[in-house]
Amino acid sequence: MARRKIEDERDNHERWLVSYADFITLLFAFFVVMYALSTVNEGKYRVLSESMISAFRNVHVNTSSQQLPATVAPQVSVAPKPAILARTQDAAKQRQRDKMRNVAKDILQVMAPLIEQGKVRVLETSRGVSIEINDSVLFSPGQALLHPASAKAMRAVAEVLAPTEFPITIEGHTDNVPINTLQFPSNWELSAVRATTVLRLFAESGVAAERLTAIGYADTRPVEPNLFADGRARNRRVTILVDSSEPEKGKEVGLEPAPAPASTSTPPAGQ
Repeated sequence: MARRKIEDERDNHERWLVSYADFITLLFAFFVVMYALSTVNEGKYRVLSESMISAFRNVHVNTSSQQLPATVAPQVSVAPKPAILARTQDAAKQRQRDKMRNVAKDILQVMAPLIEQGKVRVLETSRGVSIEINDSVLFSPGQALLHPASAKAMRAVAEVLAPTEFPITIEGHTDNVPINTLQFPSNWELSAVRATTVLRLFAESGVAAERLTAIGYADTRPVEPNLFADGRARNRRVTILVDSSEPEKGKEVGLEPAPAPASTSTPPAGQ
């Protein structure tokens, strides 16, 4: 009986497998817990992603949706690039300048004899082409009727300007010597009627009437001092300005509404 008891109490060398299995189970459970903690909440991630897209791209996003759109196209307004706009405007201005130079060349050709005599000057200004014609070529002293020869020259200028689209301003100028006749009480009337006479000839020669303007400046815009006869002769002139720019359309300016008067309530009179 003693030997049998000793054999039953002999050590079991495979008991470590039980502890090892417990350790592996606990380790597996640990990794399962860690994985569960590291998993991203997909619903919250979608809400966060949609909110960021809405903030940065200014696109309305339905946060209640459970499906994240694959692509969100931002609303972009298509506008011409500044460089393209600048090139287009420069090209238009260059075409306008080329047309104006061609007009100046044609006027130089038809007015060549008077230019050689020093009676006509053709100037290129920032506004366009300016043609200064001495009044002795066009009118008799104190008169506003065109000489027959000058009328022919003015019709040639009108034929050059008629096919174009440029606005034309005809200015009448005098010296500071006053005039007082029944027809022209002052230099204002004389300069205005002379400008109107040239305007009517242009209109009769085919220039559109809506492109024509006549202005009388009297002696208010001299190009030379009126101290000497040469200066006064230079100031007596008719200037034809061919404007390279179209007139701007005006914008109506309204009055601001007056503030309403403060209401004052009068208490009823006592009985």
